[in-house]
Amino acid sequence: MAGVDGNGQNELVESLTGLRPIEKGDIIFKGHSIRNLSSLKIRKTGIAHIPEDRNKTGLNNKFTIKENLIANLYRKKPYSKWICLKNSLIKEYAEGLIKKFDIRASGIDIPVESLSGGNAQKVIVAREVDLNSELIIASQPTRGVDVGSIESIREILNEVKKKGAVVLLVSADLEEILSLSDRIAVMYEGKIMGIVSASEATELNLGLLMTGGKAIEKE
Repeated sequence: MAGVDGNGQNELVESLTGLRPIEKGDIIFKGHSIRNLSSLKIRKTGIAHIPEDRNKTGLNNKFTIKENLIANLYRKKPYSKWICLKNSLIKEYAEGLIKKFDIRASGIDIPVESLSGGNAQKVIVAREVDLNSELIIASQPTRGVDVGSIESIREILNEVKKKGAVVLLVSADLEEILSLSDRIAVMYEGKIMGIVSASEATELNLGLLMTGGKAIEKE
């Protein structure tokens, strides 16, 4: 999903993930309506979410890396039983994700706010990707991170695709859109102006659609 910021992409993502109520229309996922379900219920259907603003909606910056990584699973076995958390298993799980996703940190018990932007973003990516969800909604996943982290996150999303999951990538970065996408929809003033395959997309055509114009057809 391409488009200049402010053209409805954020509202679309919030509607898909249960963060914004829908007044009209419906959302069908795997043959069932998920319209106006809570975020938790939508997650349970098999949808993960990498939000646009990691500090506002992606992380609890005062919590530790370990606590942020386990945020989707702390209610589930084997990580908890009744009201008790299994700290040894949580520690093992968090250390495994730090290694697997190359999160650079001095330990799992430091607050997320002490991490660089790239490593903080990789905490979110690790948490969401490790759920093995059927659909991952990734909104501006590499915004505000260093070059090394950008490449790492893009590689992770490509690997997710290869394993059979669907990724809905929302980005204002044309280079990112072109390098990661199979099909590209372009939003302008809340409407989808067109959908093109990545093999036929060019920066010129996408740029025209992003500004409300029409793509140039091949002769």
